[in-house]
Amino acid sequence: MHSYTIGQAARLLGVSPDTARRWADAGKVATHRDESGRRLIDGRDLAAFSIEVGQGGVGQGGGGEEDPPYTSARNAFPGIVTAVKLGDVAAQVEIQAGPHRLVSLLTREAVEELGLEVGMRATARVKSTNVHIDRA
Repeated sequence: MHSYTIGQAARLLGVSPDTARRWADAGKVATHRDESGRRLIDGRDLAAFSIEVGQGGVGQGGGGEEDPPYTSARNAFPGIVTAVKLGDVAAQVEIQAGPHRLVSLLTREAVEELGLEVGMRATARVKSTNVHIDRA
């Protein structure tokens, strides 16, 4: 399973590391320690928490202290995979990138080749009406 440091989680959630740390300290997202003592967040836990953050269910802290969500000029949305639904031929992948929920319809074969699963980092690239997924 994929695990993320507080800093990595903060970038995926589109908030500062201090905010992510406060959320972890408050028990809003579960953490565990690795062998070197770093706090980590399980990918599945972060995926579920990112949905809550994206829907506005988690307070962002007071007074506009947050940085805007991280995006590039090329319409890239780095985030975390929150759902993968496989059909016989097609598949649906959902990514939560900060406050943005992106859904891509692609082939099952593409999802399997990328090895996409809930809790892993991925980048949604948007061009016109198409969303392309890059494995991080």
